[in-house]
Amino acid sequence: MLVGAAFGAAAFYYSTLEPDSLRVTLALLFPALVAGTFPVPSRRLKTAARLLLFGAFSVWYVTDPPRNNRDWAGEYAIPADVSMQGRIAHVHHVRNFIYRTPEDYTPRYYDADYDLDKLTSLDLITSYWAGDSIAHVFLSFGFNDGKHLAISIETRRQKKFPYSTIAGFFHHYELFYVTADERDLIGVRTDIRKERVYLYRVSLSPQARERLFVSYLTEIDQLAHQPAWYNTLTDNCTTGILARAQAKLRYRLDWRVLMSGYTASLAYDLGLLLTDGMDFPTLRQHSRISRPANATPEETYSEDIRKNLTTDTR
Repeated sequence: MLVGAAFGAAAFYYSTLEPDSLRVTLALLFPALVAGTFPVPSRRLKTAARLLLFGAFSVWYVTDPPRNNRDWAGEYAIPADVSMQGRIAHVHHVRNFIYRTPEDYTPRYYDADYDLDKLTSLDLITSYWAGDSIAHVFLSFGFNDGKHLAISIETRRQKKFPYSTIAGFFHHYELFYVTADERDLIGVRTDIRKERVYLYRVSLSPQARERLFVSYLTEIDQLAHQPAWYNTLTDNCTTGILARAQAKLRYRLDWRVLMSGYTASLAYDLGLLLTDGMDFPTLRQHSRISRPANATPEETYSEDIRKNLTTDTR
């Protein structure tokens, strides 16, 4: 009862119900009503009251709809849109922001065509901002005409809400696939936020690489019409990659999925990384992206970060 009451209170508090006073009231009222069932002398009445409370909560929770029409934070305001014409993927609104600080940026987008026959590489990106246990993980697809398309599974945050890790366990954020130029998605992490960023080359057959790319594009198109909730446990940046890659269930349940900082070591153990014969600690050293102290993402950013991988792990 205590766990259920706590979950219900948090679900109401982190919900998108409006006005905010309604969220707070329900977050306080629900555990109070659950607590009120304890003194009920009749076992039958007590059970009925609890079934009514948790039943009503469950109906609300499973029918609480995600939406695409909220007042979004600027970096999530415009989702990508995808259309296919034969072997050509037309991607609209590829994000390419110009950042001065993490919060100060100029929004920019462009449209681009990606030829499936030219898809030749796939990279796994892990970005650390504190410690080694938690990282943001995403993929970047490379084409032999020099194009790269980075896609990151993230929370779609509203302007009025600050980011909260706890909120991600409830219906608070919609699921969002940031579809961006590497100068934006990787560059903001290496050059603006000064995070530790690693780039690993993924070893997949051309068929599997194309299947994964098309799966991403399909999900991007679907979310544009049918929004979905983000969930830190079941549908986050790492589980989303494994789902798109059709990984077996036992891999999705590996502890390194939740502790996302170790995702690259999981990929190494699964034989999914190009290693050049290196053990994982050595590969990790060679995969660190090194940038000059005052660097900013230029037109040649994608080429630069691949030429200047370092063995420095500080």
